[in-house]
Amino acid sequence: MSIRKALTLAAGAAVLLSGCATSTNPRDPFEKFNRAVFNFNDAVDRTALKPAATAYKNVTPDFVQTGVNNFFGNLSDLWSSVNNFAQLKGQDGLNDFTRFAVNSTLGLVGVLDIATPAGLRKHNEDLGQTLGYWGVPSGPYLMLPLLGPSTIRDTAVLPGDWWGDGWTHVNDIPWRNSGIVLRAVDQRASVLDASNLLEDAALDRYEFIRDGYLQRRSSKVLDTDKAQVRAEKVQEKLEKVQEKVEQKLGVKKTQNPDDAAPDAAPENPPAPAPVSSGPVQK
Repeated sequence: MSIRKALTLAAGAAVLLSGCATSTNPRDPFEKFNRAVFNFNDAVDRTALKPAATAYKNVTPDFVQTGVNNFFGNLSDLWSSVNNFAQLKGQDGLNDFTRFAVNSTLGLVGVLDIATPAGLRKHNEDLGQTLGYWGVPSGPYLMLPLLGPSTIRDTAVLPGDWWGDGWTHVNDIPWRNSGIVLRAVDQRASVLDASNLLEDAALDRYEFIRDGYLQRRSSKVLDTDKAQVRAEKVQEKLEKVQEKVEQKLGVKKTQNPDDAAPDAAPENPPAPAPVSSGPVQK
């Protein structure tokens, strides 16, 4: 059985088992089950994944880590392009396809990321976001074995996202499985510092991860970050237009009284002190 089929079965089992758990949180009605899976994932991370990621980060040169991250990130750009087109975001879809084409050729099969410095922004769109764009609700929060945080909607489309991952189409099984493990270790190594801070903090890590994931996922579906960027650009354009209008009309900015020249004469000078008419006493 391939790793992809095994993960698909694991995701399906998680959905079926989640029906046995209850919670008062409407976003997390399967909290009891999710916490059990979270503890299992945490045990696997502490005993296997985190030590491997720590050794990888300490031993592997930085440029090699960057190359590995760029390579797998380049593969994701092609599927991101497809999902952008499916969301009717033609410009973003063309942007991601161009990223893939440029980095796959001039970037030595994606090892070098020359598209980002050239102004081609990375988007990271997936099938779950596409369904969310078309109004499909995310459904309850779901913690998947080994795969981590998800939702019912995103879990249902996992087979589609795996199919869209170019690395899953590698025919050589040892190479394909080795690449899957390498990518998992590389991704874990990239968040080592953040996870160490989270472990040291006195809080409920399960709730923190759940709330952060749901908030971030909603932001990605609604493109909140893009809306903020667009708003900032519009504000900059409005300020430039206002400056041009003021220049043409000869309007000067109101000067702050505190900025007036120190030697400027006051408009209403103080009246001179009255002179006494009485005799001067010696």
